[in-house]
Amino acid sequence: MTTDPLAWLDSHAVARVAAGLRRELRPRTARRSSIDLASNDYLGLARHPEVVEGAIESVRRWGAGSTGSRLVTGTTTEHELLESELAEFVGAEAGLVFSSGYAANLGAVTALAGRGSLVVSDAGSHASLVDACRLSRARVEIAPHCDVAAVDQLLSERTEDHAVVLTDSVFSADGDLAPLIELHRVTRANDAVLLVDEAHGLGVRGAGGRGLVHELGLAGTPDLVITATLSKSLAAQGGVVLADARVRSHLIDTARTFIFDTGLAPAAVGAARAALRLLRGRPELAGQVLERGADIARIAGVPAPDSAVVPVVLGPAQVAFEAAQACRARGLEVGCFRPPSVPEGTSRLRLTARADLTTAEIDTVAAVLGEVLAEARAFAVA
Repeated sequence: MTTDPLAWLDSHAVARVAAGLRRELRPRTARRSSIDLASNDYLGLARHPEVVEGAIESVRRWGAGSTGSRLVTGTTTEHELLESELAEFVGAEAGLVFSSGYAANLGAVTALAGRGSLVVSDAGSHASLVDACRLSRARVEIAPHCDVAAVDQLLSERTEDHAVVLTDSVFSADGDLAPLIELHRVTRANDAVLLVDEAHGLGVRGAGGRGLVHELGLAGTPDLVITATLSKSLAAQGGVVLADARVRSHLIDTARTFIFDTGLAPAAVGAARAALRLLRGRPELAGQVLERGADIARIAGVPAPDSAVVPVVLGPAQVAFEAAQACRARGLEVGCFRPPSVPEGTSRLRLTARADLTTAEIDTVAAVLGEVLAEARAFAVA
């Protein structure tokens, strides 16, 4: 008798379609004709000539790939320059570059926590931190979103010698800010380490885009570890851990996503360095992102954001999906966040601001969102 061991996939696919949760890959063209409110290119540098040339020059010098792990053949002098430049920019002692922000979070958490440790993670932490918790083999506790008192209680009641607290600085689905000063106070009081993912804070928050940690005066604190991605404000790809030099040494020895992964490709390193130079030379870009975010929020009828992320919650997944499709048909690219990215019943359009949005583009955004959101909200209420 012939059986199909993958038959269960068909029923799952049907259920996802019925729930409005089917996802599709949509290749984009090399030159967009639509307005982009979906990507994480917050500073609008992904196509900047100097960033593109930085990538090209690195490829000419080092080749297309890194050729091996960072510990074998994958490290170049340019990797180390990027690390030192990023560390100096955010006020950290040292940096270590990974092949992605996801890999940086997995490597940092699993190296700093393990069996016999406690990890406390915010309920809104990014999926990479969630997966890092699962891989850490530590005891994991999930604290309610931005609940400092809950974190304090979990830390004070622990029996483990070591503890690490995990949070985004800017949460990717809601765009709100973590209470970092208060979190650092309770982690220090309980002899724990605070790990902050600045993926959506770098380039947007702080003086000249140095991040929320720097903005709040916590830069260089030895019991605080920063992770970040190079794929958002820095317009390239890759991830980085920025911390005390002892943390860097420990990660080189123990972080599996560093030891066993191929090093970040030269093109990404060169592009990230060029983007960082541009940000240093144009510190006003960070403020421009927040200004455009306020414009988009006003158009959408939601509160002004503290970041580049403007969430417009519509409720049912199908309503959010159809609203995103309607925007796309009118020449406006938007993000559509549905479960499991967000809780059931809170599906949304996730609009992201860019520093280089023009007045004409903002006018078009207003026209499109005015039509689409009126229809979507009326349908959601009905």
